[in-house]
Amino acid sequence: MRALGPVLLTLTIAGAATQADRVISDPAAARSITLPTGVTLEYTEQGDPEGVPVILLHGYTDSRHSWDLVLPHLPSRFRVFALSQRGHGISSRPATGYLAADFSNDVRAFLDAQNIDRAVVVGHSMGSMVAQRFAIDHPNRVMGLLLTGAFYARRDNPLLVEFWNQSIASLGEPVPPGFVRDFQRSTTVDTLPSDFFATVLGESGKLPGWLWKDLFHGFLVTDFTAEVDRIEAPTLLLWGDRDGFALRADQDSLLARIPGSRLTTYEGIGHAANWEQPERFAADLTGFIDGLPAWYLGGHLARR
Repeated sequence: MRALGPVLLTLTIAGAATQADRVISDPAAARSITLPTGVTLEYTEQGDPEGVPVILLHGYTDSRHSWDLVLPHLPSRFRVFALSQRGHGISSRPATGYLAADFSNDVRAFLDAQNIDRAVVVGHSMGSMVAQRFAIDHPNRVMGLLLTGAFYARRDNPLLVEFWNQSIASLGEPVPPGFVRDFQRSTTVDTLPSDFFATVLGESGKLPGWLWKDLFHGFLVTDFTAEVDRIEAPTLLLWGDRDGFALRADQDSLLARIPGSRLTTYEGIGHAANWEQPERFAADLTGFIDGLPAWYLGGHLARR
């Protein structure tokens, strides 16, 4: 993993950015973009500016750095964006607006600002809920949907309810570093590279206690399970069979509700397959994109 301390370039979008502005060859270099939704998002970009657009959405209290281990393994023929969603990383931290629909609106505004009609949307954990919401609200903007550590009915998940009642609801200020460490350790089975794990802790540690609570509460109470069957895009679920947060029941419900969806199980892996097996994750994502129907890829087909 590259060292921290990214170079941050601020773009206030009134129109389209130039190609030179958009292309970033170094994933450690970050930019920010101010959107019509009122937030400024930190992001990185890599790959062919004419390639298949891929949007990477991280999990609860994480940031764009959640994808640091995956990015080096993705083909340069893809145009890949890793976002720090509102409230995370050094993106804007509004006082309110932390429901899945708010995050989804940011994704739409980001695609508009980048002049991207449709993209492959990848969501991990909380990001899986944002990706589902986006695919429901904007079906014509999604080429394909990859969900990892994905949730279905959060209020019916006893692990999440217990975590809220016993840990998150009572968080104060500041959030104890030991709590951050224990939480992030609980998401994986394998030991992570020490520099990457230090980055993960640093990113989660940026969030104040009120935001930990607002994010989780919004995530827990929002229910759009009745709308999941409106997802039209080809969908792949990647799930670790030792996931302590997203249950196998969540995966089965999503498979039953999303037409044509399929599941790949990572044996012996926890909640963050993109952290524990980044090379395999990148290969599965690449294979998923390469296997999309030609009409989904449109003009990008010739560059595969």
